[in-house]
Amino acid sequence: MRDRQSVIERAEIEGVELVRFLYADHGGVIRGKAASRTRLAERLSSGIGHTVAMMAMNMLDQLQEVEHFGPVGEVRIMPDPSTFVLLPYSPGAAAMVSDLVQLDGSAWDACPRTFLKEAVAALEAEGYALEAAFEPEFTLGHRVAGPEGGLDTLVPLDDSLCYSTIGFDLAHDYAIKLVRTLEAQGLRVEHYHPELGHGQQELSIRHAPALRAADNQILYRETVRGVALRMSMWASLAPKPIADQAGNGAHLHLSLWDRERHANLFDGDPGLMNAFVGGLLAHLPALTALTCGTVNSFRRLAPRMWSSAYAVHGPDNREAAVRICSPLGQTGSVNLELKPSDSSANPYLSLGAVIHAGLDGIRRGLDPGEPVLIDPDTRPGAYPRLPSSLDEALDALEADSLLMAALGPLRGGAYLAVKRSEAAAFKERDAAFELFHHLRVF
Repeated sequence: MRDRQSVIERAEIEGVELVRFLYADHGGVIRGKAASRTRLAERLSSGIGHTVAMMAMNMLDQLQEVEHFGPVGEVRIMPDPSTFVLLPYSPGAAAMVSDLVQLDGSAWDACPRTFLKEAVAALEAEGYALEAAFEPEFTLGHRVAGPEGGLDTLVPLDDSLCYSTIGFDLAHDYAIKLVRTLEAQGLRVEHYHPELGHGQQELSIRHAPALRAADNQILYRETVRGVALRMSMWASLAPKPIADQAGNGAHLHLSLWDRERHANLFDGDPGLMNAFVGGLLAHLPALTALTCGTVNSFRRLAPRMWSSAYAVHGPDNREAAVRICSPLGQTGSVNLELKPSDSSANPYLSLGAVIHAGLDGIRRGLDPGEPVLIDPDTRPGAYPRLPSSLDEALDALEADSLLMAALGPLRGGAYLAVKRSEAAAFKERDAAFELFHHLRVF
């Protein structure tokens, strides 16, 4: 755990010239500003000034007309010193994940990271703690200009088979650099393999307390791209950067713990786990607007694509939206895997909403129903289908009183406006336009 003074000293020792203050916006885009080393001590206390309007900006950099998010008004990008990391792929630079706070330093109601902090506090008030990990996939390749000035496309690194050793060899240099860079930033790598899609990679990091897990997802996304750029490649975590290839998920693994005993409650209390699952399923149509928050997400979120397009649960069922994962070995712990989740989501909004949904299930003792032990798509009409478009998901979110109340009117209103603008903008253009803008941003 670093404090402000240790950050200043580390920056001096390492010769850091610029420190990036990072945040994720309502479009799921990672943005930020950087402080110079000579002003770092001051900026650690004051933050960096930032217009409120940026939280009404969509992923096409189109500013939406949302009340309280116009040209008048300012917040501060306030870094969390405990998240300070050097950026090995950008020598001379470091980064910290940040909150958006009001001028007096108090919490701002539109800050996504604050939303997750509030969800964690609600869990703690009930005696619980949540451990989580995002499990991202991404496509590695080269960004190639389209013919005759057309839009760029992503050409995958290879055409190897799923889990094939050829895939390991072809991506080896990149994978080793990525692992070393993540480990240097304190992100503990769990496993790695080449995935189903051409050029598709999966590299997972270890679970952590909820806030740290979301911070890790920000640093992970930055590192995946940064390492690729330094190697003259392009990495995209977009849900579907190449239309005819497998999509990239970021499955969300969850376990609920007793704060006092530090015991995994999903291991010993199946009733509690079922109620948590019941909450997830009850709110899942609305949750998809936050966990799969882009137009491109719904190219991936379809039946028979192993992305879990039905609101069901089941043990080790990889077509169920909520998979009950079997423990690894004799000492392993039970955890849940929420499969309708990808890296275009703002991880703070995504994970915070998941916590509120699960906690609602516990408080109301919701029954998730019978586990599903088959591919739900083999029984048409038998199981509830998740939204098939961003518009449908946003309608579900707007109708979900619990999640909208948790988001609050300022944050919730801005999120809906930003996402509806994206849905409308991509509806007017062709698939090439959509694929290009997602692969370049995520």
